[in-house]
Amino acid sequence: AGVVTPEPCTLTSILGRGYIEEKVLDFAKQNPGVVVYVTPQKCRSPTVVAEYLNGAVREEIIADKTVDEITQLVQKLANQSGLEIIRIRKPFHTDNPSIQGQWHPFTNKPTALPLQSLRRLEQQPNKTPYPTLRMGK
Repeated sequence: AGVVTPEPCTLTSILGRGYIEEKVLDFAKQNPGVVVYVTPQKCRSPTVVAEYLNGAVREEIIADKTVDEITQLVQKLANQSGLEIIRIRKPFHTDNPSIQGQWHPFTNKPTALPLQSLRRLEQQPNKTPYPTLRMGK
């Protein structure tokens, strides 16, 4: 859930109000799983408060941010789970990495197509170089 608190006292709340007037309804329609509350509070910095289902709360001040920056911030908060961001490490380590390199689908495939087969396909006017699927008779 998110709470946007615009501040009526200073000019820093104008952009927060701009986000509320222009984008908050679009955000709510695009994200039906997110609850958005707008609560005007006097003489406080405009903030976005994200409350997650696990009980975590994140507060971000949106003073002096453009409408696009606020949109990105709100979308980022909506996409997060509320869990602490941690670095994920590999479960293994080696001092001698493979000299063959990492495997990919083209590892043991020839690097070039045979040119003779391509020339044969070009010479046949009714044949396409790509496989086709025909249904029925």
